[in-house]
Amino acid sequence: MRLFWHRRDLRVADNRGLASAAEATADGDAVVPVFVFDEDVLSHAASPRVRFMLDALAELRDDYRERGSDLVVARGDPAEVLPALAADYGADAVVWNEDYSGLARERDARVRMALDDAGVARETHHDAVQHEPGTITTNKGDPYAVFTYFWKKWRDREKADPFDAPTAADLVDVDAVDAAALPSIADLGFEEPTADVQSAGTAAARDRLAAFREDAVFRYDDDRDYPAKEATSRLSADLKWGTIGVREVYVATEEAMGTAEATTEAESMAGDGGDGGADGNDDDGDDESGPVASVEEFQSQLAWREFYAQVLWANPEVVTKNYKEYEHPIDWREGEEAMVDLRAWKEGKTGYPIVDAGMRQLREEAYMHNRVRMIVASFLTKDLLLDWRHGYEHFREHLADHDTANDTGGWQWAASTGTDAQPYFRIFNPMTQGERYDPDAEYISEYVPELASVSAESVHSWHELSVGRRRQLAPGYPDPIVDHSEMREAALSMFKRARGEAEEERAGAD
Repeated sequence: MRLFWHRRDLRVADNRGLASAAEATADGDAVVPVFVFDEDVLSHAASPRVRFMLDALAELRDDYRERGSDLVVARGDPAEVLPALAADYGADAVVWNEDYSGLARERDARVRMALDDAGVARETHHDAVQHEPGTITTNKGDPYAVFTYFWKKWRDREKADPFDAPTAADLVDVDAVDAAALPSIADLGFEEPTADVQSAGTAAARDRLAAFREDAVFRYDDDRDYPAKEATSRLSADLKWGTIGVREVYVATEEAMGTAEATTEAESMAGDGGDGGADGNDDDGDDESGPVASVEEFQSQLAWREFYAQVLWANPEVVTKNYKEYEHPIDWREGEEAMVDLRAWKEGKTGYPIVDAGMRQLREEAYMHNRVRMIVASFLTKDLLLDWRHGYEHFREHLADHDTANDTGGWQWAASTGTDAQPYFRIFNPMTQGERYDPDAEYISEYVPELASVSAESVHSWHELSVGRRRQLAPGYPDPIVDHSEMREAALSMFKRARGEAEEERAGAD
């Protein structure tokens, strides 16, 4: 008998560790699926993620029941629970898939020692990524700090095929399982989220993938930055919780790539007798802005996940510490006035429409469009001059797809403190970003109803309107809480001080 310990892999299909456990079963032997509610992990959780997790677990349990088995559910310290379950079921090994955060690695180290003490073997696998951390490195063997080079190797490296789901013969019979009911969200110490969390489970994830594969993936490169165009996959929570496998997703992108290449070739051939191709493609069939480029751009987003996973794996301290150190500490704003601005940012009441739309989408859906995530992060760190860790904590509390590696990577990128980070002198103008990526103010109007009847031109020039004009157009919507031009200069000065450039300027003046 072998226990398979589910964690961030809440599925039966394309699950590397589960497939390995099933393959190793001998005659009369079987796999016992287990999930442990870990109090240490729950202490870092939030209601949107707990809701998504519980819904995913309910479907996972149903998947096992359809196979004549069931999911063993326990609560407590895995270092105590797993050896005890191994004893109860006569299991000689525990199998699980690796996780890469510092918290997870400390937990797993304790579990390994506890199993060793109990005389129970353990086996681990890398399932959440195509290429495990430490396998894509520089020529010197160091982890990459620049995504472009990581991406080239990731793209060209062979990918594993999806793994088969276990059969009924591989799993412990339901009659032999002491399967407790799943706890309610209240049992775990959380309230139901106020946000409308998207549906969880493998079926829902496959539906999202299929819809994306049929349409949006072919316009992803052109449309992904426009939140009103709905050109993203919405698979982030599914990949975070492992309700769908990365190999299954990648296979879908390769199928889409085949379709894109065939379409591009057909269009190119159709244009050979005219102007050399209606879409301007080169003779070799490469498409710089069409469906082929779009599919590849989405594949690069899958690589970004693994890039940030490697950064976290190599530098677990980045959850609380800047990856990139400056000569002096960054003078983030503190004090009562700064906290008032932070509260306005959290509530979506900054007076910058695209920022407020994003923050309200987060509150309503436990999700935010990726381009808007960058805009609101830049606003917090470069317009409000507030520490990125405030933003990271707020996202951790409200995102159903919160992933430690992705979120620390994204926030540190915006704050110019991370790997491959946005240069400190490149500062998003929130009004320009809104006008560029939501030109008709469709996204803004959806999440900021106070502006729904205001023309797009006025929405995008809100910071330039007089107070009287703003009150006339939308009396319930706030004035901008800061002046972007002034705060941009303040941000530049703040980073120059951190870099020691202000001291050099003073020395030169002397």
